[in-house]
Amino acid sequence: MPSFEFKTIKHIVSEPGALSRLPELCAKLGMVRPIIVSDQGIVACGLLEQLNAALSDNFLEVGYFLEVVADPPEAIVLEAIALARTHDADGVIGFGGGSSMDTAKLVSAALLSGQTLQSMYGIDQLPSQRLPLILVPTTAGTGSEATPISIVTTGQTTKAGIVSETLLPDIALLDANLTLGLPANVTAATGIDAMVHAIEAYTSARKKNEYSDMLARQALRLLSKNICTATFSGEDVAARQNMLLGACLAGQAFANAPVAAVHALAYPLGGHFHIPHGLSNALVLPHVMRFNMSVCGHLYAELIDVIEFDNTNEMKSFETHAAVEHLITNIEQLIKKLGLPTGLDELDIAFTDLDMLTDDAMLQERLLVNNPRKVRRDDALAIYQNAYKGRVNA
Repeated sequence: MPSFEFKTIKHIVSEPGALSRLPELCAKLGMVRPIIVSDQGIVACGLLEQLNAALSDNFLEVGYFLEVVADPPEAIVLEAIALARTHDADGVIGFGGGSSMDTAKLVSAALLSGQTLQSMYGIDQLPSQRLPLILVPTTAGTGSEATPISIVTTGQTTKAGIVSETLLPDIALLDANLTLGLPANVTAATGIDAMVHAIEAYTSARKKNEYSDMLARQALRLLSKNICTATFSGEDVAARQNMLLGACLAGQAFANAPVAAVHALAYPLGGHFHIPHGLSNALVLPHVMRFNMSVCGHLYAELIDVIEFDNTNEMKSFETHAAVEHLITNIEQLIKKLGLPTGLDELDIAFTDLDMLTDDAMLQERLLVNNPRKVRRDDALAIYQNAYKGRVNA
């Protein structure tokens, strides 16, 4: 058995209604003056009121930074750090999607160390200490509540990662009640995002291990079984809770066995065309899988046992190549069934833009090195070309 290391969050609370336990969890970490890091979407949909109700009458002096935006730029992260410092925060609560949680992680690290944001970029550039940190996801997708990673927008179309186990929170709180109001398209896209995390962790060329495999398989089992119910019957608490847990497990998996070419090709779509990250992943996922088949088809075949489709038993009777082709086709049909676009041409992307996207994707060396099959520029361009019209039958 190959040697490996596995690092993860030490405390997960997974329970509908768990938000009511937040004061108890803050007290456990010694938080008296926490700062909430969130966004205006959370305010608009009434979730901040639920958070305030949970915190009321608990004698906590709470500060708020509610200006996080999708793919947060450096300026927003610095504003959050400055406000938390002014509040004299002794703990941080990230409340929202991946962008809010990523920002909260950096606030907790910067306040205690005084380190500049610029000096944090890269791998293991943070000290081991930070402020107490609780992350509360309101979408089931990014898995940021269980990863040691924060992504920051550094330019008009560029992003950079900060990777350090210091960013793993003290507590992740998974409460399905906070996701009940999510629109169907957001539920679908974030759910596919989580599935991508698990698939790429399971096939990662670097650091794939027994623990990450176990988590990835269980994540895919939960996500594939519940994504349609969560999308089309959004008030189903059990399905929503299973999606949250699946996304968290996938986050733990890819935090240790890192993601690869799907993410490398998805990032330029978000940077240039502001396509939500989960949808960007969905658009390229089937085409990257077909590209990878010749190298890791046997690993994709192993996932047929856990990704639930109507014809799963039939697929098991096929030889490996045919079985994997059917698996990928089923994933394409699932994406379409969920109501998500299946071709880049549906999103005002011109065919002539594909060269620009390819150039940017090839800069994502941190991700491409994890892909099971080496991706050359011509390969990336061909993947984008295949994704341009999609392959799903009407």
